[in-house]
Parts: sequence; structure tokens; C-alpha cells
Amino acid sequence: MTVRPIVRFPDRRLRAVAEPVAVFDEDLRRLATDLADTMRAAPGMGITAPHIGIPKRLVVIELSPTAGLRTYVNPTILWASAERIRHREGSVSMPGVTDDIERHARVGVGYRDLDGIEQIEEADGLLAVCHQHEIDQLDGIFWVERLSRLKRDRLIKRYDKLLRTS
Repeated sequence: MTVRPIVRFPDRRLRAVAEPVAVFDEDLRRLATDLADTMRAAPGMGITAPHIGIPKRLVVIELSPTAGLRTYVNPTILWASAERIRHREGSVSMPGVTDDIERHARVGVGYRDLDGIEQIEEADGLLAVCHQHEIDQLDGIFWVERLSRLKRDRLIKRYDKLLRTS
């Protein structure tokens, strides 16, 4: 439908806690479609409504075109494994820089679909990482906050340099 402008780091809206979705209607479906179009254009594999300046708890994930599009409304982590994995992460709101983040290897996620029906999904590997990354974003935790202060400062300097040269 529509590719929307993406909120860029360090915009303070990326640190705000998103509000739960209460109305499951055609406007929510359009927003989910716009998120998918925006994510694909970025490109990325996950995006939240706050990434486009809308403080709602809505996530779209597409690990690959063959994996299919997944939409999560009001997602929450129900449980997380003790086992941890490291994965390279980045953000559509901070393009051009990535770093390794440690996350739970497996998670259980509760959410509603676009019709408002409660769902539960178990995920491991990359999908588990994406869930944690995007739910962090809904909770106002931008991914760089998961880095050490030194790594975060270096990454922000690299990002600032990229902005100046582009």
C-alpha cells in the first residue's frame, strides 16, 4: 500500500513505550500492510509501528520472502530459555550499522492476530532474536542499549559518520 517515512535514531519516539492496540479494524490492517511495505523497502526483516512514529504495539516480521509475513499485535514474551545466542542486529531506524547482541535462544510469545484472536508461538534462533528485538522496541528499548557503553559509543560514532558522508 504505502511506504511510510521511518523515524531515525536518536529520535526520542524510539525510546517511548508503545500503547496496546485495542481496536482490531481495517485501519489496523492498513497499518500492518504499510509496515510490511516500509520494512521491505528499507530493507529489513522486522519493523514496529513506533519505527514509523505510531506508538502502537504492532510488529511485522518477514525473515525471508519464502518464510512469509508474520504480524503480531500486543506481543509479549511469555517465557525465555536459559540458553543464550549471539546474533548480528541492526535497525531500520539506524541503517548501515550492526553489532552482535546476546539474546535468549528460544522464547514463547503471546500475541493477538489482526482479528484480535489470542495466539501463542514458540520460536528459536533468528525468529526468537527478532521477537526479542522488536518487543524491546515496543518497550522503548532501542537495540543499542543492549551493547556495552564502549561498543554503543563506537557504533553511534560510526553511524554519525555515515550520516555526514551520505
